[in-house]
Amino acid sequence: MAQTAIRVGIIGVHPDRGWASTAHVPALRDLPQFRLSALSHNRVEVARAAAQKFGFDHAVSSTEALVNHPEVDLVVVTVRVPEHLQLVTAALEAEKSVFCEWPLGMNLQGAEAMNKLAAAKGVHTMIGLQSRANPTIRHMRKLVAEGFVGEVLSASVIGSGITWGEELDDAFRYTLDPSNGASMVHVPFAHTMDALAFALDDDFLSASGTLVTRRATTRIVESREVVPLAVADQIAFAGRLGSGALVTSHFRGGLSRATNFHMEINGSKGDLLLTSPVGYVGLGGFNLSGAQAGENLHPIPVPGDFGPDDNVLTGNVKKLYELLASDILSGTHQRPTFESAVKLHRLINAVEKSGGVSRDI
Repeated sequence: MAQTAIRVGIIGVHPDRGWASTAHVPALRDLPQFRLSALSHNRVEVARAAAQKFGFDHAVSSTEALVNHPEVDLVVVTVRVPEHLQLVTAALEAEKSVFCEWPLGMNLQGAEAMNKLAAAKGVHTMIGLQSRANPTIRHMRKLVAEGFVGEVLSASVIGSGITWGEELDDAFRYTLDPSNGASMVHVPFAHTMDALAFALDDDFLSASGTLVTRRATTRIVESREVVPLAVADQIAFAGRLGSGALVTSHFRGGLSRATNFHMEINGSKGDLLLTSPVGYVGLGGFNLSGAQAGENLHPIPVPGDFGPDDNVLTGNVKKLYELLASDILSGTHQRPTFESAVKLHRLINAVEKSGGVSRDI
């Protein structure tokens, strides 16, 4: 692998829309550790237009051509979840390192298969758990490690899915099929539980969940079509961490007129509170506060935090790529890997299967 710049190939880039063009490409263009080498789209004219617009060296029209391209070190997969298994497997078989967006697979079995193959091939992997790179989440982790809260006793989370409410953009229609592995429990809830566990530097040992669908239907924004809501829009969760701390959470579909995001860590010496008007950890807009002993709750500044005019989505992705570059080029171990993804998939699998009864993970 080139040691001066990691040559990136991104699967499925459109010049005008999509997560690759709105977050990954802007992030990578700002990082000298990476080179935009190749992209693919199933329509070669679209691939060429995207390559010209974004400054990629090569445009190809198939996954096979991209993953086997001699000037690609790292394959990036940002397309819909049902396509991940096939695309990631192709990249791993070509012995390329892979960055795949979360969820890694449609289910635990698919994620385990990809992780096992990656280990056999001995390549670098990264999963798109961007909150682990967010300055606020990382500062919370530092505060907990330094003893700000003392012994962690419990954590409580209220979250909003944003999607899975009264309306749904047509682009997210596929999330209404539970078999696609992209519902509220798989995406905003999972991202949030991962961020909390990362901040606490702990793992879930057991979990229970109650998944309820309270809205029978939702409405497609563009067409006004009313369609069945076949996935949960209410999640009640309880989990136990390795430290013994209890975690409880309630996630709701759509947005609330009251509290949209509230994460509270209660300890023997202090408390931390993270809030946002947005809904869950993946979208930022954070306000961090805390208190110890007899103090009143007060704001806590975050070193290196995003400014009010920064794009937090792109910023999180950029900081995640910085972790990957350090790991590949300098031998550090900071990034979330496919092993991290499998741990989170095990948690979600336990929640889906628990029926309100605690299950070991």
